[in-house]
Amino acid sequence: MIRHCIGIDLGTSGVRAEIVDAAGTSVGALRRAWPVGSRNEEPGGPDDPKVWWAAVSDLLRQAARRLPDAPVAIAVDGTSATLLAVDGAGDPLGPALLYNDARAVDEGEYLRGIAPPSSGAHGASSSAAKLLWLRRQGRLKGAARVLHQAEWISGSLQGRHDRGDENNALKLGYDPMQARWPDWWLRELGPIADLLPEIVPAGTPLGRIAAAVAHETGLHSESQVVAGTTDGIAGFLATGVDQPGTGVTSLGSTLVLKQLSEQPLFDPAAGVYSHRVLGRWLAGGASNSGGAILAAHFTPAEIAALARDIDPARDTGLDYYPLLRPGERFPVSDPALQPRLTPRPSDDARFLQGLLEGIAGIEAAGYLRLQALGAAPLTAIATVGGGAANPQWTALRARITGVPVLRAEHEEAARGAALLAGIGAAAI
Repeated sequence: MIRHCIGIDLGTSGVRAEIVDAAGTSVGALRRAWPVGSRNEEPGGPDDPKVWWAAVSDLLRQAARRLPDAPVAIAVDGTSATLLAVDGAGDPLGPALLYNDARAVDEGEYLRGIAPPSSGAHGASSSAAKLLWLRRQGRLKGAARVLHQAEWISGSLQGRHDRGDENNALKLGYDPMQARWPDWWLRELGPIADLLPEIVPAGTPLGRIAAAVAHETGLHSESQVVAGTTDGIAGFLATGVDQPGTGVTSLGSTLVLKQLSEQPLFDPAAGVYSHRVLGRWLAGGASNSGGAILAAHFTPAEIAALARDIDPARDTGLDYYPLLRPGERFPVSDPALQPRLTPRPSDDARFLQGLLEGIAGIEAAGYLRLQALGAAPLTAIATVGGGAANPQWTALRARITGVPVLRAEHEEAARGAALLAGIGAAAI
């Protein structure tokens, strides 16, 4: 009988694990930062899947030492649209293309002409565009499957790499309304359509962990793997938000908005897409702005010190659109959108406030876009991520969005993944 569930979250700074009991109460949390030298110059974490697996297996070993000798259920979340090709044994054929990799500009433009508005395949950073780029570059020789980050880890836990989940598959062209790969996409891919994995809903029991994994980690051999999700959705699940009027904003390296909706919402020109999660629709989008742009200018200690000199009630008048480099995904999808970070005042506190106002303006525009598409009017925002701890930023966001902004009681994506594992365990 499964008494504990483990959620694994592969993030931009490292891997987290959370252990919950049958009642959903946390009984332990673990973290491992990405090793020095494994990170890319840009935020996003390492692109070497072997580094991912080393971190995950280490955390599972630690978790096993904390748990009684009984089966557990495991679910994994990872960064959305991080894609890799694998051979028949599940071994990666090269580095992964990370979630924020937007090199497939031409492929993104091509998809704009063939993908319907309701598809999540739009944009240069979509995994569908990445797959077309890999095809054009001749990097699919010997490939048996293309998988997302969480799907590859889930497959490695089982020793089979042929299945994915609905949430990760959305940006690879999967149609969640029809629950299948659409005909337009299969026609476009032709022979390489065989690389697409079988898709199941998030939370679906997938089977036992492989014997070799049980031996490597010390987990019980009857432990179960449950189909996972994306980091954004796992973070949403962790909050426990269940009202359509409450938005969930993730203030991490990037800015991610989520809101429950009575119907699926799609707008490729605005980077809006919808996931089906546990029988409900979750609409939202992810901006390239966020904490990474703050970290490019200030250390965490500097941000904390400078923020004390900010008056959230007074606007700086600086009209910033904070981006690390050209390109935006949401609330407008424009791979050529230029950062706007001038003029820079001599006062660092004022410059920081201008950056925070710019990110908050993107947040407000994002929720307004969701409402224009049919989402419920926004009544409150629950916040997750590192930025949720900054009181000046919180007050500033409340002023700009016009609704109360609260910090979610629970926010770790690893917890959301653990709760998802529990849902899957109940179906076993």
